[in-house]
Amino acid sequence: RLESCALTWVSSHRRSAAMKPQGFLILVWFCSGAGAVGGSILGNALGAAGLFVGALLGGLMIAVLSARLGARIGLIEVEAARFASVGAAIGFLAAAPIAATNLHTPVIPVLACALSGVGALVGVGRARARTS
Repeated sequence: RLESCALTWVSSHRRSAAMKPQGFLILVWFCSGAGAVGGSILGNALGAAGLFVGALLGGLMIAVLSARLGARIGLIEVEAARFASVGAAIGFLAAAPIAATNLHTPVIPVLACALSGVGALVGVGRARARTS
């Protein structure tokens, strides 16, 4: 019963990405950053190199999954999820070296994770252009 109520709520509150790209950007940005932090915490057990590898793998994996989550909760079209996942991954891979070389300040690594959200939005745009 609870599951059907939740699914009804999600389906009744779906919006297209044209209406809420900011929410999708923030979702992917936050999740990829949190994935990088979580991955670095887990990788720290393997030393300094493990910290960076863990951050890269954790952020990359969660960036891809967060794009799928955005489709699941209705922030983007389901058909665009694959393109958004690829865009989020490319954006995170672009952000990783920027964040890693600017660890002396907390602002730049946080802002660099926004590139995964921007990449996801570019992926949504590519998916829309392909279907038009």
